Amino acid sequence: MIYYVSTNGSDSANGSIEAPFRTINRAAEVARNGDTVRVYGGTYREWVNPQFGGTSEHSRITYEAVEGERPIIKGSEIVTDWEKVAGTVWKKVLPNKMFGDWNPYLLEVGGDWHFQPYDEYRAHLGDVYINGTPMFEAKSMEDLYDNTPRITWFQHDMKVENELILHPEQTIYKWFASVDDDTTTIYCNFQEYNPNVELIEINVRPCCFYPKKAGVNYITLRGFEIAHAASPWAPPTAHQIAMVGPHWSKKWIIENNDLHDAKCCAVSLGKGEGAADHPYTNIHRKTGYRYQVETLFTLIKNGCDKDTIGSHIVRNNAIHDCGQAGVVGHLGCVFSTIEHNHIYNIAIKHEFWGYEIAGIKFHGAIDSLIQNNNIHDCTLGVWLDWEAQGSRLTKNIFHRNNRDLMLEVCHGPCLIDHNVFTAEYAFDYWAQGGALVHNIFCGKIRNDKVLDRNTPYHFPHSLNVLGYSEIYTGDDRYYNNMFVGQFPDRGENLKQFTKNCDEMTSPEEYEAVLASQPKREGKFFFTPQPVWIDGNAYSGYATPSKHEKSGVVAAGLTAAIEREEGKWILTMNVPKEIAEMSCKPVSTKRLGQTRMSAMAFEAPDGSDYDFSKDLVGEQYNGPIAPGPIANLQAGKQSIVVWEE
Repeated sequence: MIYYVSTNGSDSANGSIEAPFRTINRAAEVARNGDTVRVYGGTYREWVNPQFGGTSEHSRITYEAVEGERPIIKGSEIVTDWEKVAGTVWKKVLPNKMFGDWNPYLLEVGGDWHFQPYDEYRAHLGDVYINGTPMFEAKSMEDLYDNTPRITWFQHDMKVENELILHPEQTIYKWFASVDDDTTTIYCNFQEYNPNVELIEINVRPCCFYPKKAGVNYITLRGFEIAHAASPWAPPTAHQIAMVGPHWSKKWIIENNDLHDAKCCAVSLGKGEGAADHPYTNIHRKTGYRYQVETLFTLIKNGCDKDTIGSHIVRNNAIHDCGQAGVVGHLGCVFSTIEHNHIYNIAIKHEFWGYEIAGIKFHGAIDSLIQNNNIHDCTLGVWLDWEAQGSRLTKNIFHRNNRDLMLEVCHGPCLIDHNVFTAEYAFDYWAQGGALVHNIFCGKIRNDKVLDRNTPYHFPHSLNVLGYSEIYTGDDRYYNNMFVGQFPDRGENLKQFTKNCDEMTSPEEYEAVLASQPKREGKFFFTPQPVWIDGNAYSGYATPSKHEKSGVVAAGLTAAIEREEGKWILTMNVPKEIAEMSCKPVSTKRLGQTRMSAMAFEAPDGSDYDFSKDLVGEQYNGPIAPGPIANLQAGKQSIVVWEE
């Protein structure tokens, strides 16, 4: 059955092409296995709450744009008839019943792992938009009238104090809200704009396409623009509501959409219900880490497994201008694929901060695949936190991010291959059991032991927990990478690849220590884990580790990402010595098993990984060069690495 929706339709109609429904929600009430909901262009201001899902890949419920149309779902409402207060400040008084039980101008951004700026200011879930562009929330009525350049803040290094930086805007548009028992008054400094002439919208709903119940499976969402959700802060110990998402379900496909301007998160692949919500903030009896462990076991006890959740596909979307994350998930992201998304402008307004901010922020990304994404202008590009076991990050480009990548408290295997990382702060590595293969790293790394958190590892390709361990660092493979070394030492506790591995052991040294102390269990704690380092190229400020087997050092290597008419181009200058390197091929067999999880670097179905093609899909033929480009040439070259 095919149902149609149009802004000229009626919810009392039958949903046919001749008599379409008026709201997408009406279609969501009647769509069943195998049905399709086609939506004409126009703006739909509603929270679409799918009532039913499909039962298999062959009986999905599909929500899609009518061919050639661009429907827009918004969590905002238009506000008119503004009253001038003084100067460029206007106000609008609204009844609280407009917001129901979710008033985003009363509700604050906050919860577990959320931190406030210096002055104790708390951001709210609301936003105001002038012609689609979001304003900034003022800290007070006094601040509303202040037109000086905005001071904001960000976290550059989690071990140093927050830094104050100037925001680049020349003109600052601000709003401030006051809420009493019956009304919400929104004050706005519109500067040169007259709000009674322009389009002014305000956040009203927390979600735009998100089932209110769990277990709504096999849904496809494609071809929409979705925006303006007052979505809440979404740490791994909270429900993780977002503008769009499957709640706690399996096998959704979210594709070919433009998802933007969620207050916190655009897409959530979910955290299951049954565990406490923000327990550290609300109960405060234990550390957040302890509550997260409890969340894991509660979810598994409640039936969290491969047959009930995950295996989603998020592809070919533009995901941008969100305050916390583009895509988030805790275990709901297991066995999922995130591919060919354009993710940018995440957490760059800096109105709030916490330890859950990134273009992609996953906990428990078991057997997840993150590939061929373009991630830029984010506070942090990708953050894989806890149990990224069996995950693969491949053929992505990272540029203009404050940090590109963080891998935290994972015991491996985690494969990071054929990516381009251009940030000065390339990689926070607080994990073990990783493999870095055929990447470009322009910047620096900081790796850390984590000895105060025993974190879980799993049976291969399963959510069942096998054991726990601290993070010692090491047990890593660095094969056939380019370490460009473009940035000088600034004393930030960061190191150039792979010099940071000097404190580890070689495989031979590690085995010798274990053999010499066969009965001492403490040998595992006091002996640094081994690293395998071979076939890497170094330039600039990057110098090889003492464990490097056959690296090449040459001056003049450069790499950068540039944009040109919808294409992103990798521009490189490659010294002859590097172009003529012949590296050993990488395979699942060569990568071996991780020490702690005793698992091979293998695909989710147990097959060997395929390393036969490079970043742009070219076949490796003849000598294997370092970095992500198979047909590497000496000298200057430009390669198209991503297209819209």
